[in-house]
Amino acid sequence: MKSLGSMLTVATLLGLSGLAAAATPRTADDTWIGVWGYVIAPPPPGPAPAPFVLPTPPVTPLGTPPAASAPSVPRAFPAPLLENPGNIPVDVTTAEIRNTTVRQLVRVSADGSRLRLRFSNEDSPDPLTLGSVHIGLAAADGAVVAGTDHVVTFDGQSGIVIPASAPALSDPIDLPTKALDRLYISVHVPGALGLRAGRSLFDYVAGPAGDLSGSDTLPGVRLMRVPVLVTLVESQPTAPTSVLVTLGDSITEGAASTANAFRGWPDRLAERLVGHHWAVVNVGISGNRLLRYGAGPSALTRLDRDVLSIPGVKAIILLEGINDIGRGFGTANSTEPVSAEALEAADRQIIARAHEHHIRVIGATLTPYQGASYAAPAGEAAREALNTWIKTSGAFDGVIDFAPAVADPDNPLTYAHAYNDRDHLHPNDAGYKAMADAVDLTVLGK
Repeated sequence: MKSLGSMLTVATLLGLSGLAAAATPRTADDTWIGVWGYVIAPPPPGPAPAPFVLPTPPVTPLGTPPAASAPSVPRAFPAPLLENPGNIPVDVTTAEIRNTTVRQLVRVSADGSRLRLRFSNEDSPDPLTLGSVHIGLAAADGAVVAGTDHVVTFDGQSGIVIPASAPALSDPIDLPTKALDRLYISVHVPGALGLRAGRSLFDYVAGPAGDLSGSDTLPGVRLMRVPVLVTLVESQPTAPTSVLVTLGDSITEGAASTANAFRGWPDRLAERLVGHHWAVVNVGISGNRLLRYGAGPSALTRLDRDVLSIPGVKAIILLEGINDIGRGFGTANSTEPVSAEALEAADRQIIARAHEHHIRVIGATLTPYQGASYAAPAGEAAREALNTWIKTSGAFDGVIDFAPAVADPDNPLTYAHAYNDRDHLHPNDAGYKAMADAVDLTVLGK
């Protein structure tokens, strides 16, 4: 297992030969594009908040001894909306993962001849050890299609220690894939893997301890919320392919859609784009904002890391701002004021920075939110002002009008019931499909 720190010594030994290598023209075999993504959320700057500790009940001298407290149990969450055809057990606790094999599900959005994986430890102050890693085509219930398993290496080694706050790229993997292929990435985590910043997906987890990453099926398999390890899948395309990055908040991430089913609007749009030489990488973060930290760095803060760094990106769909509005207007005595003009200025910044890299930016109107927990009349006015600016300013390279695609025809300030049956903020599976269907594919350009 190799630490990235040891690679620095190798780099210093390259000397002039390294400079000569850097000057060598790239070939078609060196072309990589992003074909799947799910970003992590580093914590805000500054000292970490102190952990919450239950207060100790007062004790009266010479009084009755207090009753013994019950042993603590992991926190449990409500049953999720989850694709689970085999009805395998779902563990909704926050139990610690240690010396265990986890299997992360991804779906690539374009044809490719080889793959490369980007692992992330960017949200942790401690090094992260990955044992053996495998990848293969996904069958049902966490099983790998027989004969498709491939070993993943890092500089020829079977594992890696990723430094704190850093990512790591794997070596190329000779696994041809087709658009919409589902893959399992199996990782043996020899140490403990805590929830860290809380960005997690439902992974398949082996019951027995130890390294089972090369097994076609995982014994005692269960589904658990596991911190994201792979944040980007890259591919060497079999034909010239551009990358579309979807930048936004929970509505872009796909909150309230069926987990592990790929039913968010970026996923549905990827399905429409098959055969059009576009790949889709989703970098939505639930709770994200344009101007301030909100369950992750603001869109302005993370643009370079999460968008401009993706290989092959040619266009961005920007759907962001409803959390700025909700937190600014919908919370009593809010100390986080916002205005439509400030959100417009943030959009202009994103457009200017993307244009420096010859990337088109498509503006998307904010969907309705009347009835949501942080809705307010002043916030609605800001949403409508921002949407009007998106559609009429000419600042964007194209516009997608998501709002009427999911609105109630009789009250466009709220969702049609068929598209939102929960919180008046996040679409359901049908609502996300309606959003994807509202995209005129010509808006992406060529």
